[in-house]
Amino acid sequence: MAKPTGPTNPVLKNLIEEIRSIGYKQKIPFLLKLADELNTPRRNRTEIDLSQLSKVCKDNDTVVVPGKVLGSGLLKKKIHVAAVSFSMQAVENIHKAGGSTMSIRELIEKYPKGTNVRIVI
Repeated sequence: MAKPTGPTNPVLKNLIEEIRSIGYKQKIPFLLKLADELNTPRRNRTEIDLSQLSKVCKDNDTVVVPGKVLGSGLLKKKIHVAAVSFSMQAVENIHKAGGSTMSIRELIEKYPKGTNVRIVI
């Protein structure tokens, strides 16, 4: 029998189930897609650095990264980023550029329907 894949972190598992249940109850495709992206094994989860974010984001964009944001690269745009985790260098550089960082739970409270939020994978 194959080993089950997906997150083993109980906090992340609860967050995924919460996101999925809200998505089904309120019929919000954004939340369902986000739950699917978060439910991948850690070795397959996205790791994106600031230079990649700078290429795909416009000024004042709000994005969610279902993985880790790394601090390498230069960021000159003001962006608002939610992610599973951040490196300390990434947090410093995002704040220096005038942007903000938040947890995925905070993102869902602020943008419950995912309006004007992009998932970066």
